Amino acid sequence: MEHVKNLIIGSGPAGYTAAIYAGRANLQPVLYCGLQMGGQLTQTTTVENFPGYPDGVDGNEMMMQLRSQAQRFGADLRDGVIVKVDFSKRPYVLTTDRDVEIEADTVIIATGASAKYLGLDDEKKYNGMGVSACATCDGFFYRKKTVAVVGGGDTACEEAIYLAQLCKKVYMIVRKPYLRASDVMQKRVFDNEKIEVLFEHNTLGLYGEDGVEGAHLVKRKGEPDEERYDLPIDGFFLAIGHKPNTDIFREWLDLDETGYIRTIDGTPRTSLPGVYAAGDCADPVYRQAIVAAGSGCKAALEAERYLQTL
Repeated sequence: MEHVKNLIIGSGPAGYTAAIYAGRANLQPVLYCGLQMGGQLTQTTTVENFPGYPDGVDGNEMMMQLRSQAQRFGADLRDGVIVKVDFSKRPYVLTTDRDVEIEADTVIIATGASAKYLGLDDEKKYNGMGVSACATCDGFFYRKKTVAVVGGGDTACEEAIYLAQLCKKVYMIVRKPYLRASDVMQKRVFDNEKIEVLFEHNTLGLYGEDGVEGAHLVKRKGEPDEERYDLPIDGFFLAIGHKPNTDIFREWLDLDETGYIRTIDGTPRTSLPGVYAAGDCADPVYRQAIVAAGSGCKAALEAERYLQTL
């Protein structure tokens, strides 16, 4: 069985940054890229809010640069997915999708979180062409345009309020006849003249030639007074939650009710010594590439310090 000092799971900004720092510290890190090499940013066209890129950068290009930087410092980047872990004793044992077992003195979990989608074929068709799951990431591209936000919770309200600062009109498409958000968030939405809430609405699909030009909506679906119509919009934002990719760790680590890994005292340390969580798998609040990168740095530094005690 192969034995490594440091095993990193995930290849987004958190995973690659952890690999850069661990490589420079001579930990000979091994990183498994997972199902989506480069993480969620590879689904984004232009990233404009990551420091160091004054003109913006293509999401795929930025992740390839991070990948190359990690390789430069000796990180062993491998295709494949970790499908099973045994954290019952140290060194920890992890199993890949090819049934390869690896022993690791330290583990950095950077598996990210996946945005929830409605399941429409058009969401895939227009991904990066008007469909987004991150208003903070992509809102700038819709300045003075009309957009829709799907969802009725606090996150959807936050996204709508943020977009209202940039866009000329924001629709909230809400399945229920009420908002699930907190009272203060509801008040902010209803007090904002740019935001219009469409209660009891469902999205049937999207349309457009070279990108999203509108949404096919239905009001009071299945009711006698059901109404179907098209809503012209330039952007379609999903805000119905994220699912952290942490299922294989549930038996071993302390997770919150949604599945995010709980960390200790604002550090990347988990409930197990030598196991760290970085990026969106442990961040239900910010979910930004720069925050994920910073947490990957902290995880690698923690791993280095821990190894010095062995």
